[in-house]
Amino acid sequence: MSPGQMQSPVTNGELPLAPGGNSAVRAGDCQFSPKAADEQFSPHRGMRALGTDSLIIALLSPWVFLMSESAQKVLLAVVILDIPIQFGTHLFYHETNALMGALGGWNLSATTIALTGLYVSWLVRILTKRDSKARAPLHMNFSLLLYLSTMVISMAVAQDAGLAFFEVFLVAQSCLVYFYVANAIRTRRDVTFVVYMLLTGCLLESIVMIAIRLFVTPTTAWDGPIHINADLAPLAGTMRIGGTVGSHNAAAAYLSILLALAIGLFLTQIKIAGKWLAVAVLASGSIALILTFSRGGWIALAVAIALVSFFTWRRRRNSLKILTAALVILTIVYLPFHNLISSRILGDDKGSAESRIPLDKLAFRMIADHPILGIGANNFTVVMDRYLTSEFRSEWLYTVHNTYLLVWTETGIFGLLAYLAFLLGTLRKGWQCWNFGDPWLSPLALAFMAGIAGHMLHQGVDIFTDRPIQQLLWLIAGLLAAMHRICKEDQRRNSALSLA
Repeated sequence: MSPGQMQSPVTNGELPLAPGGNSAVRAGDCQFSPKAADEQFSPHRGMRALGTDSLIIALLSPWVFLMSESAQKVLLAVVILDIPIQFGTHLFYHETNALMGALGGWNLSATTIALTGLYVSWLVRILTKRDSKARAPLHMNFSLLLYLSTMVISMAVAQDAGLAFFEVFLVAQSCLVYFYVANAIRTRRDVTFVVYMLLTGCLLESIVMIAIRLFVTPTTAWDGPIHINADLAPLAGTMRIGGTVGSHNAAAAYLSILLALAIGLFLTQIKIAGKWLAVAVLASGSIALILTFSRGGWIALAVAIALVSFFTWRRRRNSLKILTAALVILTIVYLPFHNLISSRILGDDKGSAESRIPLDKLAFRMIADHPILGIGANNFTVVMDRYLTSEFRSEWLYTVHNTYLLVWTETGIFGLLAYLAFLLGTLRKGWQCWNFGDPWLSPLALAFMAGIAGHMLHQGVDIFTDRPIQQLLWLIAGLLAAMHRICKEDQRRNSALSLA
């Protein structure tokens, strides 16, 4: 193009849209509004956009967190560790009934919050289709659902429906723990995580109980969301320690079950860190169990050890040297407390065992009048006054110290049968998992089965209606169901590979 042909954009009244472009805009057609320019380049507009984005991110962050695998592990760890820690409160507390052995209030705890988060996370992953395992067929336990149903029905006949609701809520929460663990635990890695969290909680609780024995007196005040328990009535010159779990009998039940698990961990091919964890739990947990001075807890652990030893010896696949090492640890711990233990077992218990007999008679009287529907969940202390006669004037009055009689009394015969079916079904799952011969899961299943079997004997002389033992039992039952499914899937997969 010659210089004579070049035209200035200003002189021809057009503005090019872009370099090299054919389109042009006339200068007269382009109207610049000062207000529009101010809005386009205003810093306030950028701040508003940033604020909107931040709000959206803030709203979505909890959902993103709940959808992550790490969040689920954190929340599940809270559920497990809250079993011994007992971080929470009781609303609408009935102190009079609580002192007689009833659940005194509506228990809201860290488990309640964490369990809500776990189920929201599970639901979000299903709806967003991010987890194919979350949409797998769900495991159901009909005996457990039947047991919960009998408790709900018993509210209709309860003299105090509020007290009944406290226990129904607690059982329903424990059922949710069972249901989540049974369906969300899908791999050996998940099982390992739960087992290590259980043992970590046991180790921490054992240390706390020993510290209470060393530094706390019965007159020590402790007011907060976490409670410590030390019996005010000295026994053989010492206190009966309950730690943060609850009563000394509840603490003994908790420890007896998890000490059996620690012994079972020795039978697996674990890394050195796992072995040291098991040793630490056995050493500290045994001392803590002795400090409870609970004969029922001691017997439960002895039964569990006997079962683990017998079935391990019978299979002859695992050396008894491992069990011998565990027993040596227990014996070393026992020796310094020999006199106290002997005094507790063989000495005068000041009528402690004998005092349970009148309570059993009282329970049978109630059962005779209400054999089908019972008297209502958590209503034993409310109804007992109607059955007291002159022979009970000098007796110790409390909720019957027999879990099976208590279930029968409050929920009727169908509640008792459902509860027994749940326990026996759990033992059956553990036995089946043991027979799979899995080098990792089978010894753990045997330990869980032995621990629950020992605890079932303990339930014949005590009650465990508070949250810790109930939550622990339901969680282990759900874990056994998950372990059984994993073993069965592996067996099916191996069979398919062998046929191929």
